[in-house]
Amino acid sequence: GRHGLTIIGFVGSVFSPYYVRARGKGPADPQNHCAINVALYGGKRRWAMTERSSRRVARTDQSLSVGPSSMRWEGNDLTIDIQERCAPVPFPLRGRVTFSPGTFYEAPVRLAETGNHFWQAAAPHGRVTAEFSAPGLSWSGPAYHDMNWGDEPLERGFRHWTWARANTSRGTEVLYDVERRDGSRFSFGRCFNTGVVTERPVPTAQPLKRGLWGMSRTVSSEAPPQLISTLEDAPFYTRNHVGLTLDGQRSEAYHESLSLDRFMHPVVQLMLPFRMPRFG
Repeated sequence: GRHGLTIIGFVGSVFSPYYVRARGKGPADPQNHCAINVALYGGKRRWAMTERSSRRVARTDQSLSVGPSSMRWEGNDLTIDIQERCAPVPFPLRGRVTFSPGTFYEAPVRLAETGNHFWQAAAPHGRVTAEFSAPGLSWSGPAYHDMNWGDEPLERGFRHWTWARANTSRGTEVLYDVERRDGSRFSFGRCFNTGVVTERPVPTAQPLKRGLWGMSRTVSSEAPPQLISTLEDAPFYTRNHVGLTLDGQRSEAYHESLSLDRFMHPVVQLMLPFRMPRFG
């Protein structure tokens, strides 16, 4: 409970203002817009998401290198070497993270009827060891690995979505609530436990306090949820630590709200390079 860490490897960074501009001129190469996003939470918060061109990207079926940072499978473990500089304040962010997965799952979910947008919880149970030299800290604890992919920009397929993940007595439970661009809604729940995937009902969406930028955020819960802390608060996105109720049990969960309409607002597009610089 003292530290938290999110790492995302982007091939075709869905939140890149540079990729948005490139697509506005015609078809754009996703490998020319890659990033490894690292968000470190706790007493020593850090954020880095530097985009690199295809000249600084190398990919195989076992590895991804973006600039000086990389992630690669070594046996059963995923090793992530981080050599980044934060933005907007250029603190160094250096370290190695090793993810040791439990059971792998093949249960992709199609999020939209068009665009082939998919989500998959690849390894919802695992352990992580984090060793950072900048800032100086290390720990180990539980971890989770999922992925999203598609063949069109997110803003073409969706207006808004919320996602939550909770560890309960039933297993690792994931809740999605998606508003598609055509106005239709899609909600689903999955529970992952000892190699078995089961459907679970999605409770009614309950409101949380709006973010600093006015972002609306809801979470599916059988009782009024609790906002424990806000980890990221951007004009179009929030990441939160929340308390919710599932199957009559109170659980803590990680939660995100995403507004693609806000993401595409011209003012937001002008703001993003301050947090997401591009080099190389």
